[in-house]
Amino acid sequence: MIRNILLKIEYDGTNYSGWQSQKNSRSIQDTTEAALKRITGRKARLISCGRTDAGVHALGQIANFKTTSDILLYKLQRGLNSVLPKDIVIKEIREAPLKFHSRFDAKSKTYCYTIINGASPSAVQRDFTAYIPYKLDLPLIKKEAKHLLGKHDFKSFQAADKVERSSIRTIKRLDIKKAGNSIKITVEADGFLYNMVRNIVGTLLEIGKGRLKPGSMGKILKAKDRKLAGPTASARGLCLMEVKY
Repeated sequence: MIRNILLKIEYDGTNYSGWQSQKNSRSIQDTTEAALKRITGRKARLISCGRTDAGVHALGQIANFKTTSDILLYKLQRGLNSVLPKDIVIKEIREAPLKFHSRFDAKSKTYCYTIINGASPSAVQRDFTAYIPYKLDLPLIKKEAKHLLGKHDFKSFQAADKVERSSIRTIKRLDIKKAGNSIKITVEADGFLYNMVRNIVGTLLEIGKGRLKPGSMGKILKAKDRKLAGPTASARGLCLMEVKY
């Protein structure tokens, strides 16, 4: 009997080339698939809700795979966590309908980008935060970010990709909150383009530093020109938080 099994995966992406399987590099996908084969004795291909880049983390990456193994779910979860590296953990596991697809069935994804903004960086959080020593105009950043809400063509924030795809996306939520010297930028959308969140953050930071004028975000968005937007923010500050179905 064929089963479709859903995994919720948490990982520290620091030592990986990203989620997606790649030749001559260590990926989250390859590492997890190797663990699956070791525990079930069968080769399985993971389908993820989306790829994360090198150095990006996840608290709620969703992936599914089909198998004929009859191993009980709690034993599979325990077995996988016993052989996986300590920086990858299977947080949840459950049976899914055979037609379920982690990517195509996703309704929205939420990412959080964390910045340390102050006189010194964090030693403990160095792999999970971006450090910005410059003073940032947070009220202006929040004002400019509002231009991104809703359905738009986000081509200005799309990195070069191997696959031609529509750059129309809908940002449902964009929250920017500061606590102490930590700034968190949380973005929920129906989907994301390659490097979209990091390019948006990089642009907001340029605005906050005064390197881009007030009103720039709306103009950059309408221009559909990546050259006008800010630089790509560091991968280490980005984390995939949640996927909704």
